[in-house]
Amino acid sequence: MADAAELVRLLRLRATPRPSPPQRSGPSPRPQRLLRALPRRRPPLSLRCRALDASGPAAVEGERGEEDVFEDEEEYYFSVTSSGLSQVDYLGQSTRGDLNVRRERLEALGGNGESTLHGPIEEIAWKEAEEAETLLHDLGIADPFSVRHSPRGIFCTRTLNLRSISVIGYDMDYTLIHYNVMAWEERAYDYGMDNLKSMGFPVDDLKFDPDLVIRGLIIDKEKGNLVKPDRFGYIKRAMHGTQMLSTPSVSEIYGRELVDLRKESRWEFLNTLFSVSEAVMFMQMVDKLDQGLVPAELGPLDYKGLYNAVSKALFRAHVEGQLKLVDMQREIMAEPERFVEPDPELPLALLDQKEAGKKLLLITNSDYHYTNKMMNHAFNRFLPNDVGWSDLFEMVIVSARKPEFFQLSHPLYEVVTDDGLMHPCFKANSGGLYSGGSAQMVEKSLNIHGDEILYVGDHIYTDVSQSKVHLRWRTALICRELEDEFDALVQSHGQIEKLVSLIQQKEIVGDLFNQLRLAQQRRSNSRPAQTLAATCMDDQELTESMQKLLIVMQRLDEKIGPMLESDGELFNKRWGWLSRAGLWDKSHLTRQIEKYADIYTSRVSNFLHYTPFMYFQSQEQTLAHDAHSYFREESIKAQ
Repeated sequence: MADAAELVRLLRLRATPRPSPPQRSGPSPRPQRLLRALPRRRPPLSLRCRALDASGPAAVEGERGEEDVFEDEEEYYFSVTSSGLSQVDYLGQSTRGDLNVRRERLEALGGNGESTLHGPIEEIAWKEAEEAETLLHDLGIADPFSVRHSPRGIFCTRTLNLRSISVIGYDMDYTLIHYNVMAWEERAYDYGMDNLKSMGFPVDDLKFDPDLVIRGLIIDKEKGNLVKPDRFGYIKRAMHGTQMLSTPSVSEIYGRELVDLRKESRWEFLNTLFSVSEAVMFMQMVDKLDQGLVPAELGPLDYKGLYNAVSKALFRAHVEGQLKLVDMQREIMAEPERFVEPDPELPLALLDQKEAGKKLLLITNSDYHYTNKMMNHAFNRFLPNDVGWSDLFEMVIVSARKPEFFQLSHPLYEVVTDDGLMHPCFKANSGGLYSGGSAQMVEKSLNIHGDEILYVGDHIYTDVSQSKVHLRWRTALICRELEDEFDALVQSHGQIEKLVSLIQQKEIVGDLFNQLRLAQQRRSNSRPAQTLAATCMDDQELTESMQKLLIVMQRLDEKIGPMLESDGELFNKRWGWLSRAGLWDKSHLTRQIEKYADIYTSRVSNFLHYTPFMYFQSQEQTLAHDAHSYFREESIKAQ
């Protein structure tokens, strides 16, 4: 990884300096850099190649008119597949944006290039792959396998051809800007607690504990519990107040009850890191309610009423996940370095996408003043001279009111001054800064729809599922905790291998015990055992063997049980892994990610290591009846 200084140097080399625009008098100018284009520079090859057209002679490669004169000879070699001529490949992905060797170049190489690339393609591909690995190493670029299997990897649940994406939209909070969770959520917690105190709740002895909860947990408002279900909705771990419940207690309370997120009156899913402060407040107040410390004058409160009180208190600090309290906004904007964690690689990743022809959007629920302040702080110092954060985006939409933004149409306003002055408008244009509106308005303005758009956000519901369900946009989820979980999983490999070995030993011992038990059952009913050898076993030998095996299994259980309980402690001592619920099964959070996010990763800057032309393929999904893993074998060979 290049350090911050080197990245800034590289960024500055990407743009040629230009003189500042002349000062002019008159009405207040549009927001700074809003409509200013990026410094003019020679476009990259992928943009300078003539796109194949569905109209007339342009569709025939090699036949060019005067308007088709290229600046470089290398432009004669390639063309880009346009939307009009795009097809669907064998994985069901659009070929829009794919690079092609021009027909005349193929003919020069000998028909299909066989004179140069002669022989079976399997042999050619093997040789080229080996040479590619060597060249990547010589260039100092990590190979795809190494990048994919790292904390900064981008993980694919549904195959995605990034070349076919014309527009990439971004959320801001916890997506383009990552906050220091302890500083940010502790401040929200303090504001919420101040509100609870003003309402009469006893909160003076309470402190913010970020380790009490993790993303992906679910609040049971009826029982005052915080639960972690598996992918099917069965609850595996639970906490009442701030005390974890034992496995037998969890089974007794919930039995076969399934979590159903459609029942919003009971279940509240912690979709994002913004949920941390709310969950901590509620669980701590459950303890106060159980201890009889909530004043009677607040009325008879059950757990659901308590949750409503907490939500009301925190709602003054949070609105749709954004901190809106004026005093708190002022505090954050006055000290952004205290709350925002910088990422020098992020601007370079977005520049690569923009220069590859992607139209970038910023769609955030935050208002203009807050957005401008945060983006200025997080981006401008890492951008080349005379380039501001808004220059990266084709369109900026603040106060978007997601998730309604993806379903309904709200009034559209254009922000026309640096002070945030707005006036109504009826149409969005490229380069504009707007407030409100709708996703349909964005599609109409850009003349791009559905799977040509990739939207990137941190909130499974507000950002990912709604854009997927209502508009069929492609989606990417940002989950910063993946980096910590990845490292914890690597550190725990040895422990997990020991646990799996013990489980396998118990399974073998248990198989023999069950067979002997069946033989004894059949013998007691005067029936022969499964085999002649089992039938001929002495009664005492049979009984003693079963006793010995049973003792071994009981001792194994004494070892396995605590190891299972502690599995995942390296990530979180109470809840274990983010993505798992138990040793083998996936968590409910992981199920939501797989259902709604085409790709997921820890931060936007991870795109920098994949290029804007990446073809993401979903990973092998294991089947209970197919124990063979093709990709696992290949990864072992590669190591």
